[in-house]
Amino acid sequence: METKNTAKPAKKCYSHIGGKLGELLLETFADKKCIAKNDASDKHFYITELGEKEFAKLDIDLTKIKSEAI
Repeated sequence: METKNTAKPAKKCYSHIGGKLGELLLETFADKKCIAKNDASDKHFYITELGEKEFAKLDIDLTKIKSEAI
């Protein structure tokens, strides 16, 4: 009996997650207020205080991210 591969792709693009998984993570984190923008026209998001707490629950080490002025 032949089995069908149902694995979902998780693309890495340079040093970040790309593809549909990256898009879904971005949308979910923004919807849950874990990341935000100062202005809707901004290109980049920042991690909110709530995001810091929630990412810590997932054992995500945010100290590996360089801080930038926002």
